[in-house]
Amino acid sequence: MRFSPLTVTLIAGAVASTNAQITINVGAEATSPNGGIFQFNPSTSTAPNGTVVTFLFSGIPGNHSVTQSSFDAPCEPLAGGFDSGWIGIGAATTPLPQWNVTITNDAKPIWFYCKQLLPAPHCSAGMVGGINVPTSGANTFAAFQANAKAAKSAGQAAGGLVGIGASASAEPLVPSGAVFYGPGVSATAPAGGVASGSAPGRGTGFSPWRGVAWRAAVAVLACPDVARRGFWMTLTLWDDRNAQIGFH
Repeated sequence: MRFSPLTVTLIAGAVASTNAQITINVGAEATSPNGGIFQFNPSTSTAPNGTVVTFLFSGIPGNHSVTQSSFDAPCEPLAGGFDSGWIGIGAATTPLPQWNVTITNDAKPIWFYCKQLLPAPHCSAGMVGGINVPTSGANTFAAFQANAKAAKSAGQAAGGLVGIGASASAEPLVPSGAVFYGPGVSATAPAGGVASGSAPGRGTGFSPWRGVAWRAAVAVLACPDVARRGFWMTLTLWDDRNAQIGFH
């Protein structure tokens, strides 16, 4: 069977579009020249249908989410939107956790934010991003981020794998040294950014550690696993109100 040159060109273009891939870094080191730890880098991307967007949780140490929102409510989860859940990463995490979503509708913008509340709402610090966003007019990324910075807190409702305009087929890939908390969480942050929530673990968020003034990580040997081998429990205290527990 023979194809005309035009047909071959169209097929090649379709394959290239389907196999496209981009990476968005979630968080960064505090000394990053691009704005510190509360950022998605790049903050905006262009991705046609079929593009696999890899969210790479590269902010070490840190705890962030990728939660779909809307232009009008940048720090509130979008009904029916995607949500990675929280990913906590320690200093020794390798390889880095990642989460893949595939673009299913490139005709409309996809907005997202980090819903972490500690030590203060990350969304209000400007930790938002967008895919296929307008570059002119009223709904630009700059306007979206300005709206986010004006927000007092960040919505905590849980999303899922399937979003609007983009969907994931699996939960984030979390290696040893990192902790996946899942999208189903309960946490609140009153004025001043002092948060309260449930104990950390799968399906929960960070728990505050009030009165603790340490900025260190300690390792505690836990009881041996009954299934032939032991395991370690690592308690990481990021600051006086922010901690995580991980098993590896």
